[in-house]
Amino acid sequence: MIELLNFIYQLIGMYEFIVIAAVIMSWLIGFGIINPYNQIARAIWNFLQTVTEPALRPIRAMLPDFGGIDISPIVLLLALQFLKHVVLPNIMKAFI
Repeated sequence: MIELLNFIYQLIGMYEFIVIAAVIMSWLIGFGIINPYNQIARAIWNFLQTVTEPALRPIRAMLPDFGGIDISPIVLLLALQFLKHVVLPNIMKAFI
């Protein structure tokens, strides 16, 4: 069971990097540094959106409108950190 929890810990860590990559890519597209009509850039962007949007959509629905600022990735990253550093270690302690 501990190996499964360690695997989940690693998956959460990888998902954090994917969320950060999606945020950075959205900034680069927004500032015109990356051309969204490029096939490779579009494929990467579609992948990042497909992976992160199901987790970000409910958070965006709960947050108030902040104008042009989207803080849902920050809320998601904080929730993932809470899972990694509070929930999973306590579950591990229950099995030791």
